[in-house]
Amino acid sequence: MMNRKDFIRNSVIIGGATILPINNVFSQNVSENGMDELVDSNGSFIHKPLPYNKTFLEPYMDEETLHLHHEFHHGGAVKGANKDLENIKKHLQSEEMDQVDLWTRKLAYHFSSHVLHSIFWTNLTNKKTEPKAELLKQIEQDFGSFDNLKAYISKISKSVEGSGWGILGYQPYSQSLTLLQCENHQKLTQWGVVPLLVIDVWEHAYYLKYKNKRAEFVDTVLEIINWDNVAERFVTAKKLHG
Repeated sequence: MMNRKDFIRNSVIIGGATILPINNVFSQNVSENGMDELVDSNGSFIHKPLPYNKTFLEPYMDEETLHLHHEFHHGGAVKGANKDLENIKKHLQSEEMDQVDLWTRKLAYHFSSHVLHSIFWTNLTNKKTEPKAELLKQIEQDFGSFDNLKAYISKISKSVEGSGWGILGYQPYSQSLTLLQCENHQKLTQWGVVPLLVIDVWEHAYYLKYKNKRAEFVDTVLEIINWDNVAERFVTAKKLHG
């Protein structure tokens, strides 16, 4: 039976080289950097470099925002998750269950941030792509058309109350794609859903360049989604939960 660490390492939630197209430079860079590897051999959370340089997404995302977002917001979540885990273990030993409860809530927040940010970086490229083949067929089955999906994820991403994410995921229990309007990182989720595409609408993702124009940022992100990456995640998600 697969243990927790192996499952985390191999899961599509965090991805890995196998879920990315192997025939392009972008995916090779991701594979070499281990962008989607969230834990080390000891089970500690790790923060990997971006799979591209910080000007790769210009002019859609500015270099300064990308630097701050990846280094401090994503990086801070990784540090937070390690601290949370350490405190959970410590307070379990001393049987301080109120403290265990506190740090468990913090871990849900920080680890969810780590997972979603790791997916977010690989979901982006610097050119326009479109879904095709198996993914496109599933999109048309579940949403009617690709345009419908784009309108749907655009709307829920723009209208998240406060901070959060728009998420396209695979729901294995219904064998369908589903959309989530996720507040913060860990709220309004569905059990079992595997994230395939995530749109970060925390203000730190866009405020330097787009100010308070979240809608403009979301429209821009939808123009640079790496649908090949989303498709590979979709295929792997179906195999994991087949």
